[in-house]
Amino acid sequence: MKGNMTKYTPDYYYNKVTDVIDYESTNHYHQAFEIYYMQEGSGHYSIDNHAYKLMPGDVILVPGGAIHRTNYGGVSHTRQLINCSYEYVPASVAEHLESIGHLYRNSKVVGQLEEIFAKIAYEYSHADELSQDALKCYTTELLLLMLRNKNELESVQEESNLVTKVLEYIQHNYMNEVKLSSVAKLFSVSQEHLSRVFKQETGFGFKVYLISLRLQKAEEMLKNEPGRAVSEVAYACGFNDGNYFSYKFKKAFGVSPTQVKKT
Repeated sequence: MKGNMTKYTPDYYYNKVTDVIDYESTNHYHQAFEIYYMQEGSGHYSIDNHAYKLMPGDVILVPGGAIHRTNYGGVSHTRQLINCSYEYVPASVAEHLESIGHLYRNSKVVGQLEEIFAKIAYEYSHADELSQDALKCYTTELLLLMLRNKNELESVQEESNLVTKVLEYIQHNYMNEVKLSSVAKLFSVSQEHLSRVFKQETGFGFKVYLISLRLQKAEEMLKNEPGRAVSEVAYACGFNDGNYFSYKFKKAFGVSPTQVKKT
């Protein structure tokens, strides 16, 4: 994996990590569907234009293509993570997941969540010829549990109204000139305050997030609009220098924009 943005599409990947301190992930996205479970401890989770303070029992649902990042601020914690292709999520279930949103907090089902994650962990570590079907069943069971109990979700407050508004602004204006100074002025705060709060609550530096988003949009455009020239894609995504765009793109993905167009 190269650069700050990692790109991968695993068929099914499960991992449990305990007592990681001072860990901060890189900003990244992938086409896999992700289920993140904060079992113990706390942390900060940034996804697209949302930033949350995590509590034990929280589940984050990450759709493919969403830029996200975690930051634990030196707090010991235990997290469980599933990355899987959408083959493991029935279409009838997937179409209802948007009604949950990104963060799922429901203390009444934590015990059941733990039981299902334990079954997934065992199946993943004792794989046989039936494990793929079993993992599909357990993953579906997990999502169905969440959906059937969504009416009892506990209220979730995003970390900062300011940061939420800034993230939304960047999402809608990444193709234009976006500077920390102008955004700070727009929201009537100092550059220093915005920079500090943005980094604290999202785990991203302001410029790093902006470039990451632009690169993501550029990669999608290169794949979905092959008729566009690389330079045209660069300018459409907010890069005023084609050479700089190619440099950042290759650093992030390990291949040049031209290679992506060809493939």
